Amino acid sequence: MPIDSRPLAVFLMGPTATGKTELACALHGRFPLDLVSVDSALVYRGMDVGTAKPDAAVLSRCPHALIDVRDPVQAYSAAEFRSDAQTVMREISRRGRVPLLVGGTGLYFRALQQGLSELPAADAATRMQLVRAAEREGWPALHTRLARLDPDAARRIDPHDAQRIQRALEVIELTGRRLSDLHRRPAGSHFPWRVLKLGLIPTDRDLLHARIARRFDTMLAAGLVAETASLLAQAGVHADLPALRAVGYRQAAAFVRGETTAAEFRERGIQATRQLAKRQLTWLRGDPALRHFEPWQATLQDRVSAATALFLGPGRT
Repeated sequence: MPIDSRPLAVFLMGPTATGKTELACALHGRFPLDLVSVDSALVYRGMDVGTAKPDAAVLSRCPHALIDVRDPVQAYSAAEFRSDAQTVMREISRRGRVPLLVGGTGLYFRALQQGLSELPAADAATRMQLVRAAEREGWPALHTRLARLDPDAARRIDPHDAQRIQRALEVIELTGRRLSDLHRRPAGSHFPWRVLKLGLIPTDRDLLHARIARRFDTMLAAGLVAETASLLAQAGVHADLPALRAVGYRQAAAFVRGETTAAEFRERGIQATRQLAKRQLTWLRGDPALRHFEPWQATLQDRVSAATALFLGPGRT
């Protein structure tokens, strides 16, 4: 059997609030690993509290590439992430080190390794028709329409996620095909790294929910509302931007606008985060190459370190 000479990479994946950053930093300190963030919210500057972004001390000790690469008014696509991540990974590999990609954005991981589906370009006329329909009926009603046409896509999309509902319906209108079907047929491309996939997969859902609630309360105490109000006060920033539709910020923006009470805001923020974690877990459990680890076991670091050492081989530990 020929020897696989591809450079190595490690993926550390898991739902929100499972301690990925802490574990990634521990691995960075033990092995020749350089960190690359795989998070669609951490790319934005000024969005620190609501993303649980690693603070300056953590980033000084274990730097992450692809954090703070866009302003909130700027879009950032999975295609851009794929290009940026592969550029960073090549640089890390050239230095004789190994990229460790850490995060919870499944679309980014999939785009990086499998390529992107061949989807139609945006169509302004179709989008305007959908926006007008949403103005009449509301985005939840359009989500209901999507559930009839593409149940798989609708299950992955929040009923209030206007951007993703619009895109899924636009694809159906333009192609006559379901977005979920097109996503199953990504454009083929060679991924030039050999990958170890590590997954933090909690078996105790109640414990995960409790950790999510505690983390959200920590964000509230740290100034999530003030951060969101400051973002909304910036020129060009509004609540319908992709950045501000991130979980936590979407609910905070509604509170800032006076649309919810403090108690409703907290409950909706926690519930949205739980739904996000559920979607992340569903995606992760569908990957047969993923090695599962219980995130809160006392032996977690030792077990993950052993798997990493075996993958990297002698001389890389």
